[in-house]
Amino acid sequence: MSASDYRTRFAPSPTGYLHAGHAFAAAQAFGAAEEAGGTCLFRIEDIDQTRCRPEFEQAIYEDLHWLGFDWPEPARRQSEHFDDYAAALKKLTDLGLTYRCFLTRKEIARRLDAADVAVSPAGERPFFRPEPILSADEEAERIAAGEPFAWRLSLAACRDYLGHGFEALEFKEDGADEAIENGVTQAHPEWLGDVVLARKDAPTSYHLAVCHDDALQSITHVVRGADLYHATHIHVLLQTLMGWHTPIYHHHSLVLDNAEKKLAKTRNSTSIRDLRAAGARPEDILAGRVES
Repeated sequence: MSASDYRTRFAPSPTGYLHAGHAFAAAQAFGAAEEAGGTCLFRIEDIDQTRCRPEFEQAIYEDLHWLGFDWPEPARRQSEHFDDYAAALKKLTDLGLTYRCFLTRKEIARRLDAADVAVSPAGERPFFRPEPILSADEEAERIAAGEPFAWRLSLAACRDYLGHGFEALEFKEDGADEAIENGVTQAHPEWLGDVVLARKDAPTSYHLAVCHDDALQSITHVVRGADLYHATHIHVLLQTLMGWHTPIYHHHSLVLDNAEKKLAKTRNSTSIRDLRAAGARPEDILAGRVES
């Protein structure tokens, strides 16, 4: 691969203002592309229509430009392409690899408790399609009654569909502790279980949308935080099922606060917007010389 073929992306969600952790992540992605002589695309991952807000999106553009980042225009906004993700979901459904799950989160938690399901290496308790499977008539009745449901990927069906290929799923991880010989890591989708691909209030999930867009935009390298490392194990499966190329992955370290917790919008970490107002300079934020 020539340097000019290197393509990565920075893809924040406008669910709040960016903080220093986002600045670090942007620097990792844009820096990797610059070092390789390639391109870093910019993508707005705004599929969560209940939490994403226009003012947050506008602030993302302002903050990134202020920090000195630039990218090829236009940026891809995921909320403008729900039909694309619906088509991908339909393909998986036509292959018999998805199912409607009518269980609520509380009902799933009770079932996991009853079955004494342990936490997987991905840090969560994986859920799999319960038995007995609803008949077509029962499912139709529940749909007609307006019961909410989620589309889930059936790992059991994926195993049957891929055969030995399921156990052979792997990806190249650049620099991860889990990497084995030649940087190739075996994928373990079962650590995450039957993940949600879409809900009534969310036409697509992060997993499906990000894999679709990485393929569409010919992303060769995914540079993102270590907190998304385990998601890659499901992403490799989706890429294989859909016939999409699997990029090379690099999951970088996270910026932590004084309590050794990762910076997060939900924890009200100091925003770049506030740091700017307090007189911080771009180089200070990118070098981590600010209190966050």
